[in-house]
Amino acid sequence: MVFSRAIKIAPSILSADFADFGREIQAIEAEGADWVHVDVMDGHFVPNLTFGPPAVAAFRKHVKTVMDVHLMIAPVDPYIEAFAEAGADIITAHVEAGPHIHRTLQAIRATGKKAGVALNPGTPAEAVAHLLDLTDLICVMTVNPGFGGQKFIDMTAKIRTLRALIGDRPVHIEIDGGVTRETAPLVARAGADVLVAGSAVFKGGSVTDPAPYGANIRAIRQAADLAANARLA
Repeated sequence: MVFSRAIKIAPSILSADFADFGREIQAIEAEGADWVHVDVMDGHFVPNLTFGPPAVAAFRKHVKTVMDVHLMIAPVDPYIEAFAEAGADIITAHVEAGPHIHRTLQAIRATGKKAGVALNPGTPAEAVAHLLDLTDLICVMTVNPGFGGQKFIDMTAKIRTLRALIGDRPVHIEIDGGVTRETAPLVARAGADVLVAGSAVFKGGSVTDPAPYGANIRAIRQAADLAANARLA
């Protein structure tokens, strides 16, 4: 993975057809997805259950881009090696999920994977200020984690703070939750470069009619690019 601050769209397969994940992944990549986002939930840290390492390993067979695995689980550390072996390119853990986030990030990096740290809406940017040299990605939750399709929570002030804290470090700012063509410009203007979108990408399409996926991805990317370019101008 070559680091770039260009806008990247990472569709969340939580919004895909659960009966046809392989073809859904192939479809979103063919239609322009940059990364594939996999939301792992344990029914404990968040009120939902989704995928374990065997499912992630099955997805890996179809992912040709970057598999971005977001662990919404606690504890995290006992499962890092399993998700790394399943083929994750990026493994993200929540700063709120355990008492030793330094150890968690070190363990992720020890597997050879990129390490991410996620912040719930109620957690301030300063919670990761001391982690930036161990981190490849900061995921800012713009919904309370657990379910797709929730209403966007405005975290632009937090994103701007993170952008300033990161400085020249090669650290991505990822946004997860409620990303649409309307909200994408807000977060891109504040400094985000990876946008996770679920229902906003998958709405209106299917594996037999994937063209809407591409239209949705292009609409989100265009809106975000315009805002990011305005910030840099």
